[in-house]
Amino acid sequence: MEHNLDHFHTETLSESQEPEEKRSGFMRFVIDIIETLILSIILFAAINAVSARIRVDGASMEPTLQSGEFVIVNKLAYMFGDPSIGDVIVFHFPRDPDQEYIKRVIGLPGDRVEIKGGKVFVNGEILSEDYIAASPVYENVWDIPVDSLFVLGDNRNNSSDSHNWGPVPMEFVIGKATFIYWPPTEWGVLNQPAMASAAP
Repeated sequence: MEHNLDHFHTETLSESQEPEEKRSGFMRFVIDIIETLILSIILFAAINAVSARIRVDGASMEPTLQSGEFVIVNKLAYMFGDPSIGDVIVFHFPRDPDQEYIKRVIGLPGDRVEIKGGKVFVNGEILSEDYIAASPVYENVWDIPVDSLFVLGDNRNNSSDSHNWGPVPMEFVIGKATFIYWPPTEWGVLNQPAMASAAP
């Protein structure tokens, strides 16, 4: 008889614990969701700290970049290295920092950039530019100040760039455009051109 009472007593304890187990399971579920959300926020903040995603707006970088394409920008590129001629960069427009522009680096601090006869010369060396839409029809000479970059659009004759409004201070540079990620048919790395010796 005692055995039966003990058995009945055990069953009663199990039934009383069921609501507690359900509450405990629900709390674990809520905690998992909160942890996932916190982790997602941290990852999102970390990704935004080192990179940006920008949409190309306009035709100034054709044929390299088309209006509507999306590009990944490496914000750390120039924290651990220096800009190079040919880099495609994103920067705050010096005349209106609320606007962001994307152009190609043509001249570095201290360089002399000269455009004549449809060719671009950097410190007397001709820049090989098989990526441009057409040769520039304008001519001029620019001496690039310290801590500034000279930038041009690849669509030379349809671009608002340094040949109009001057060099870009390094402090305005957001980062280096590295990869086209949308649309998928245009996926690819943005490469920089090579310098060639000027013809005698």
